[in-house]
Amino acid sequence: MAKIISSKLPIRIGLIGCGAISDAYFANMAPYASYARIVACADLNPKQAAAKAEKHGVAKVCSVAELLDDDEVDLVLNLTIPQAHVEINFASLRAGKHVYCEKPFSLTTAEGRKVLEEARKLRLYVGCAPDTVLGGGIQTCRKLIADGEIGRPLAATANMVCHGHESWHPSPAFYYHKGGGPLFDMGPYYLTALVTMLGAVKRVAGFSLTGFRERVITSQPLQGKKIKVETPTHITGLLEFASGVQVTLTMSFDVWKHSLPLMEVYGTEGSLSCPDPNTFGGAVRVFRKGDEDWSDVPLAFEDKVGRGYGVAEMAVAITKERLHRASGELALHVVDIMESILRSGETGRAITLKTTCRQPAAIPAGLALGELK
Repeated sequence: MAKIISSKLPIRIGLIGCGAISDAYFANMAPYASYARIVACADLNPKQAAAKAEKHGVAKVCSVAELLDDDEVDLVLNLTIPQAHVEINFASLRAGKHVYCEKPFSLTTAEGRKVLEEARKLRLYVGCAPDTVLGGGIQTCRKLIADGEIGRPLAATANMVCHGHESWHPSPAFYYHKGGGPLFDMGPYYLTALVTMLGAVKRVAGFSLTGFRERVITSQPLQGKKIKVETPTHITGLLEFASGVQVTLTMSFDVWKHSLPLMEVYGTEGSLSCPDPNTFGGAVRVFRKGDEDWSDVPLAFEDKVGRGYGVAEMAVAITKERLHRASGELALHVVDIMESILRSGETGRAITLKTTCRQPAAIPAGLALGELK
């Protein structure tokens, strides 16, 4: 096992998985280079890794094995496909490196729990997307709830419904394989936002179906290719939070058009309309008892941050030896919620979760782009 290299800023990052999402990380982490800096990248396709390195000014291109063995890499940024997340997370930890991965954290709660156990044993940090909840939109919503602007939260709704990704994604098959589907693909954004605002979930119930057993790709370059659907594509869930808040959740790749709200929270004194949790900013609106209509609320936090903000925040936490916000603990709880909703749909029974998590600390208001505290 490689030694743990450094706990000084900037934390040196090796990026594994130079697909489409990597561009966002390369670009959005640039303002935070004094905290966390990408020094190497690797991909199963060496040409793709080389192209990304040239585009974003990364000096070192290497194989995955070479990156894991590199003493000048402190933290692995795991942007591989969901089916490879656990494997790369384990390999990173056993190489003596902290790891931050894209969502979902794992495909099962049992696998994810083993990753966290390994990290605790090795005294290493584990983080996971989404970090969108650290942006101005959801952080403003969190503050409004904490400040009592809508009274005591009673209920909420969260809805991500569309007709799937085969019309635009260049290689959409994995969205319809095990570990894909609307719940494991988009659920982490909505569920992480709900936990950030309302705390941990206690119990869930769910129903699921597969609207289409086969999908035909209409995007390039695979237009006309058929995909066999292996996972539910329309899921309805009911979540009971530890605080008593009840939430209805709908995740679907089977809906052509809708007028559902993305996410709303309902309290004893009013209602809160939340922005798309797949973004860092967005419109926040409040309706208070006695109002005639919704009122727009200015964001109290920086909204120009992007994917990679959670990695930079984790880097600071490593050097300060404190808890970080986009944590593996939170990500595992979200996996448990999703897995339990699907299992409830199969068994017809409500399921009490096996995990819990702390509500992530709020981001300090007023931070400028490139600033962390």
